[in-house]
Amino acid sequence: MNIRSTAAVPHPMPDLGAAFPGPFPASPHATAVENGLRYWAGEHQLPVPTNELRTLCAITSQGIARALPTAGLDSLQLAADLFLWLVAFDDTHGELAAAADPTALAGHVNELTAVLAGNTPTTPAPARPFTTALRDLLDRITVRATPSQYLTLTGHLHGSLLGLLWEAHHLNDPSRVTLRTYHMMRPLTVFARTLTAIAPIALSYELPERADAMGAVERAESETAVLAGWVNDLASYHREASRSTVPPLSLPTLLMHEHHLELPEAFTTAAGMCERQAVLIRAHIDELSTGDPGPLTRHAQALEHIVHAFIWHIRHDRYSTP
Repeated sequence: MNIRSTAAVPHPMPDLGAAFPGPFPASPHATAVENGLRYWAGEHQLPVPTNELRTLCAITSQGIARALPTAGLDSLQLAADLFLWLVAFDDTHGELAAAADPTALAGHVNELTAVLAGNTPTTPAPARPFTTALRDLLDRITVRATPSQYLTLTGHLHGSLLGLLWEAHHLNDPSRVTLRTYHMMRPLTVFARTLTAIAPIALSYELPERADAMGAVERAESETAVLAGWVNDLASYHREASRSTVPPLSLPTLLMHEHHLELPEAFTTAAGMCERQAVLIRAHIDELSTGDPGPLTRHAQALEHIVHAFIWHIRHDRYSTP
């Protein structure tokens, strides 16, 4: 794959303010959640270096405080623990580690998939840290979620794990991936659907199961996940490029390859895609909001806050420091 320029030069992020103007509300519980994250990660011995864990807890607590600004502390903590678990697992066993040894990632995913399915191993063995942490999360979610909410959330977690496996098999050669395939798969690896699934549980509302309502919800959630993946690609591009001799498996790389662009042109193109995507999501959120305080309006507000969180997080120092 001949990518001509991956140097760490500044490129502007998309301006999404027309569709989602700030300031973005945030929960007052962010500091308490950050402390809770450190305790929970230590309790389950998540294998994340101390400095990295500190940064990860900080960005997760602040991001969840914006994704669920009206949630109570217990609900915020549960959502933050879940998101930290996903990102820490990706950082530890995905990305560079997965590119070097996809088989090892497959072993972890197989174990976690069994937990999501509720299976008990026939031959007990010492559980790995991410496995015991997942069991704790699912136990806490079970007492809060309806059966339908639980299935939705665990289904998206399963999809994310499969997405990480798919990603691992292409990290060493992004040229094998078409933009069309990437647009389908990237939402699985950005974890936005975890947030859209945890929101009704954390905020105590249940979405109606009417076909028209479910269709509107799915459209809004799917497009939100697309935007989350794209803005994360732009924010993390130089960080990821600095860690490998292979260009990142991300939107700018594939735009360069498929449309024969230089990196600045690819960033400009991707930024425009993000801005148009934000306008589309705004229309879907407006479609969901019925004007009354019912569950569809509450979900529309939750999706708006989730978009706020992803817009906020791309400015974090995590993405400016290799």
